[in-house]
Amino acid sequence: MNRLDTIEQFQTWRQTLNGEIDENRRRLLVCDGTGCRALGSRQILLSLQEAIQRAKLDASIEVVGTGCPGFCECGPLITIYPQRVSYQKVTLEDVSEIVAKSLVGDEVIERLLYHDPQTGASIKNEPDLPFYEKQERIVLDFNGRMDPHSLEEYVSLGGFTALAQVLDSMSPDQVIEQIKAAGLRGRGGAGFPTAIKWRLCRDNVLKEGTGYIICNADEGDPGAFMDRSIMEGNPNTVIEGMTIGAYAMGVNQGYVYIRGEYPLAVDTLKDAIRQANEAGFLGEKILGSDFSFHLDIRLGAGAFVCGEETALMASIEGRIGEPRPRPPYPAQEGLWGKPTNINNVKTWATVPIILRKGAAWYAGIGTENSKGTMIFSVVGNINNTGLVEVPMGITLRELVYDIGGGIPNGKALKAVQIGGPSGGCIPAEHLDVPVDYESLKSLGAIMGSGGMVIADEDTCMVDFARYFMAFTQEESCGKCVPCRVGTKAMLNTLERICAGEGQPGDVEYLEELGEEIKRASLCGLGQTAPNPVLSTIRYFRDEYEAHIVDKTCPAKVCKGLITYSVIPENCTGCMVCMRNCPVEAIQGAKQEVHTIDPDKCTRCGMCMSVCKFDAIMVT
Repeated sequence: MNRLDTIEQFQTWRQTLNGEIDENRRRLLVCDGTGCRALGSRQILLSLQEAIQRAKLDASIEVVGTGCPGFCECGPLITIYPQRVSYQKVTLEDVSEIVAKSLVGDEVIERLLYHDPQTGASIKNEPDLPFYEKQERIVLDFNGRMDPHSLEEYVSLGGFTALAQVLDSMSPDQVIEQIKAAGLRGRGGAGFPTAIKWRLCRDNVLKEGTGYIICNADEGDPGAFMDRSIMEGNPNTVIEGMTIGAYAMGVNQGYVYIRGEYPLAVDTLKDAIRQANEAGFLGEKILGSDFSFHLDIRLGAGAFVCGEETALMASIEGRIGEPRPRPPYPAQEGLWGKPTNINNVKTWATVPIILRKGAAWYAGIGTENSKGTMIFSVVGNINNTGLVEVPMGITLRELVYDIGGGIPNGKALKAVQIGGPSGGCIPAEHLDVPVDYESLKSLGAIMGSGGMVIADEDTCMVDFARYFMAFTQEESCGKCVPCRVGTKAMLNTLERICAGEGQPGDVEYLEELGEEIKRASLCGLGQTAPNPVLSTIRYFRDEYEAHIVDKTCPAKVCKGLITYSVIPENCTGCMVCMRNCPVEAIQGAKQEVHTIDPDKCTRCGMCMSVCKFDAIMVT
């Protein structure tokens, strides 16, 4: 397309696009995000296109690959427009039936619909799914609704109208005031007010004459995929948000720092940046204004510590990704010594929405001190794993049970780990706490960037804490002693406890050491690394004491504290467990009761998983 040289040309083009789009056109929207691709969605998409051609159907029927709509548990997902019929867990074998029944005919395939796990009733239309009922999809609104490679679709849905509005009639100060009035706080971790960061950076850019902005897309939390899904499904909203931010802060160069393990997100973002440059939304004299902004991508190598802003900037500069002491803060002296603003993907993606719909509208969502929505990746022991966007102030109970569908197999919820590996564990007794920055902090957790791991009754909280401590210890850059040595000492202690070698005083030692690491560490990684341990001690101290004093693991998880044995009255001598034991620890003849040698047994649990007669017992 030709480059847009004026705001009037943009508005005319947008009106033309809207006039060309038939809202009742037939489309099959196939989730083509990383999660569904892993389940074969790309092959399904291509097969649908071929089947439609073979059936000689109307060429106007589109098959579109979209970003992640969030309901990952039921992928691959297909939504048929305009009816918005939602098919789930689609396979290649289903393609011909979909074309024959739902496209050639007008039939709904019952078995591909969502079925309520309680009543068994089927739900046909996507908006009626319980998973979406209590969500408030603002940032994720376009995910699953559009082709992320189509600039035209983004514009037709209202994209870049906020940028045009800013360049046409708003001063930088007015933009910052709008962000302030909206109450937007950074979605990358600490929840610092975005407008204050922008104001500090702008003031220093005016003094220095130059500066930078950065999008932190170095998403490293285990199980977290919020930022990746936004960039795969709607990269233009990040580009628009960054361009508006650059205008407000007076900078002309920006970078998206994204981990190299996100190839699909990187490719989608590269394509979006190319199109934005060609259309005039990036580059010199954007939409004919006096403002110019250039945006580039920098790939990270996967170091978790590079999510910390000073380590991130060091990596962009080509140095080792290690944090440095602050002050000076990035807004004072950041990338290449110049004033720099860093915000998370979700923060940048929210900016154009605020300016398009109004600060008052956005501030009306959420709580008094936590405005707007938050995106969580909900994983672990929960029925509906996926990506959810909810208003601030929603309770954990609503998140886990109404949206998440509860715990599999009717088991009880034990805890919610929120805030990633640096977050804290909230026990089931606090399920009615509102999800906002202040409430979570009071319980020893943090909002973080939105990672949420659900633990059920079979989870050992000591082992749970050990897992997260192993992650942060491995990812520590090692620059400062409290983090390098302290996290290793905490991990060693947890491993001893899980191995049945805990000693009196270990819990008190972990508490004292954890508080000292938080106080003395150089950066946010070390300052928050003890949180999972300290929060599990706070709420599950009895499990620690059971491991140390009673030498038992109540959840029957820790291998050093459990024993596998055969229940004689249940054993039929079928020999399945014996054939599957990897260390030949099971003995017995066919149709005779078997036995397990405790000296050979490695507690792998294979015998229990293959036994069909409930003949294996863990004590």
